[in-house]
Amino acid sequence: MSNKVTNREPYQQAYYPPSPTGFTRHMRTSIIWQMMRFIVINFKILKLMAKSHH
Repeated sequence: MSNKVTNREPYQQAYYPPSPTGFTRHMRTSIIWQMMRFIVINFKILKLMAKSHH
């Protein structure tokens, strides 16, 4: 059984992760959106904790 590895050209497009779109960058830097996500995530954690203490 041979484990032949094919050589790929270095610096092909497949090696690089996709760059975020303008909308994605805006959402990552928007303070209002981050505060909303913070509240939602904290609410989910509180619900989880309330269920585990019954």
